[in-house]
Amino acid sequence: MRSIATFLLMTAAGIAAAQPADTLIHATGMIFNAATKEPVVAKISYQSLPYGNRIGFLNGSSFTFPMYDNEKYAVVIEAPGFAVAKYMLDPAVANGERKVVQNIELALPSAAAHNAETVHTVGKVMRLDNLIFGIGNAKITADSYPELDEVAVMLHNNPKMVIQLEGHTDVKGDPKLNMKLSQDRVTAVKSYLIGKGVHKGKIKTKAYGGTRPVTRENTEDAHKLNRRVEVRILEN
Repeated sequence: MRSIATFLLMTAAGIAAAQPADTLIHATGMIFNAATKEPVVAKISYQSLPYGNRIGFLNGSSFTFPMYDNEKYAVVIEAPGFAVAKYMLDPAVANGERKVVQNIELALPSAAAHNAETVHTVGKVMRLDNLIFGIGNAKITADSYPELDEVAVMLHNNPKMVIQLEGHTDVKGDPKLNMKLSQDRVTAVKSYLIGKGVHKGKIKTKAYGGTRPVTRENTEDAHKLNRRVEVRILEN
């Protein structure tokens, strides 16, 4: 009587043989702490949709698994101290290397996140959702002033706080120009805050260009989501 392990190995071999390697799509990604961007070791479970007839379990700060027969897969990421993350991966968005890339950022549970919001925990990252620049340049529009004024007040109210302004662009265009644009934009924000009386030593800047996209979908909404400036609390 064959063991269950032998049966599973034979089944997996049969599936692999049924689909040529050059047509097989793989899901892959890294798992990060949303606040610090450091890798997180997590439990990864996945199953094919809609019936879940193919399942798997992994442990680590990254994952790779085959997506047979162009089926979608549900992925659940669990790590101690973080909220559970759930994703649906679609082989239709595979890149030229036949990979569906989905990096996953794990956040604090809602109760802990609320506490971090209140006490401005070191490592916390805040996206400036109402910060608007001119198209393709670093000119800050007047609609952005109220949100930037709130950042200035936060810095005045926390004398020991040091922040890092992190600039991101979308992934379109020349990478070197994107890097320069992201640097010009965080520099412009820093200048605005200094103009509001914030000491320049409390503000550091970092430009990422298009190297850290939130999403790699090729839609205007996705590109808009990737274009952002974030405030990271370094000291407090």
